[in-house]
Amino acid sequence: MIEDRKTALIAQLEALDEKLTREAEASLEAFVRQAWSVIEPHTPFVDGWHIGAICRHLEAVIAGELRQLLLLVPPRMTKSICASICLTPWAWIKRPGLRFMFASYAANLAVEHAVTSRRLIESAWYQDRWGANHTLTTDQNIKSHYENSHRGARIATSIEGGATGRGCDILVLDDPHNLRNIYSEAERYNVRETFYKRAWHNRVNNEETAGRICIMQRGHPDDLATFLQDIGYETLLLPNEYDPQRSATTSIGWCDPRRERGALLCPERFSAEATVQMKRVAPSDYQAQYQQDPMPAEGRMFQRSWFRIVGAAPVDVVAWVRFWDVAGTEGGGGARTAGVKMGRTAGGHFVVADVTKGRWTEQGVDRQMAQAAALDGAGVAIREEQEPGSSGLAVIRARARLLAGHDYRGLPASGDKVTRARPLRSQAEAGNVDLVARDAAEAERVREFLDELETFPFGLKDQVDAAAGALNCLTLADRGELGLLFADGADVEDLAGRVARAKADLGITGE
Repeated sequence: MIEDRKTALIAQLEALDEKLTREAEASLEAFVRQAWSVIEPHTPFVDGWHIGAICRHLEAVIAGELRQLLLLVPPRMTKSICASICLTPWAWIKRPGLRFMFASYAANLAVEHAVTSRRLIESAWYQDRWGANHTLTTDQNIKSHYENSHRGARIATSIEGGATGRGCDILVLDDPHNLRNIYSEAERYNVRETFYKRAWHNRVNNEETAGRICIMQRGHPDDLATFLQDIGYETLLLPNEYDPQRSATTSIGWCDPRRERGALLCPERFSAEATVQMKRVAPSDYQAQYQQDPMPAEGRMFQRSWFRIVGAAPVDVVAWVRFWDVAGTEGGGGARTAGVKMGRTAGGHFVVADVTKGRWTEQGVDRQMAQAAALDGAGVAIREEQEPGSSGLAVIRARARLLAGHDYRGLPASGDKVTRARPLRSQAEAGNVDLVARDAAEAERVREFLDELETFPFGLKDQVDAAAGALNCLTLADRGELGLLFADGADVEDLAGRVARAKADLGITGE
């Protein structure tokens, strides 16, 4: 009788174990839950819906549903265990030939994740279930680079270690910034320009099928996340406190399940009391790392609510200008070039009708400016901030030849960026600036424009600089010094003043 009972229980356990195995194979989230006791044997597993959200998006990259994924998640929310420890052994169950490359800001962090992932693969739990599928090789099995019998690989490196000479199928960048140095412009430039652009992005074997993943928390308005979003990374945004104005939805059909403002991401991991304490001790760090919003509201120069979005420009616009803020280094460097087309109505209202922006070479800037001029037409004046010295003058002269037939000139900058943006702030706060969005693509550009305004002057500045320049051209200095003639609004006094200044420049006296 007892033996029969034991046999029945063993059979039941085997059936349950088989079911658990199949669930782990089918779902990364189930795999993480089951593997937890192997990875963290002395720490209880704390579940949360956010783990499923993270895993579902990681699965989408492995399946090819997503090609580029940015995970913005607060600290201590299991994101690295999901992506940097469990993803490789889970993916190898069905696709053991996949080659992964991981990187972090520090080599020891990347290696620590690699070692933990290898321990999981070599554990009895994993080997009993999937050990027959592949084995780790003995001739290439070190902490930072190991392979399996199907030539699948997991390579670990760091921002400083580089990745040249190696290729893979899936790139995973986990914590690219050392938050201790996040306010160093040189450090941010190094992560974005030296590492990501030159050594990381192109480390894939097949551009058509490769996947790229970045997991991080925000630290600065101009950190790598801003650049990755700018080049089209799908973003899974998970702030600690829910904000309906920043509610996340993604292209695979996922949306944040929270509906009440301030609802916590996972109170079992980061409680309401801990949230209050963190906000009290380090409000800026909390806003960046936990809310994924690296500029606190009290530090902003502009507010979104000041701007009205309209479907078309008003019919009573009396003057148009497109102002260009051109990046000063070859290829745009870390900055972008932006051109804002703005109009002023007869009643003194302003409307932003178009924003063109990008990181271009000098030749690329010329092409973009010429194309915008052709689309805008001769009735839109073109102004560009002129860099100081003979080199700045040479650029303006060359651009004038390029834009022959258009009302173009360069304008030396006066004052710092914040000072130049104050008139734009005043008009916006008074509700005098509208933004045109005629379709979904323009609505997205408007959103990006407002995002930059909200973080000014701490984040990217090119769109704000261009908008401020355009508004300044259309207000105090436009009718004389900057040479803008209002289409139907030029009055006799204004024209007489322009004539007098022109005569003075030529040395002509009298009538």
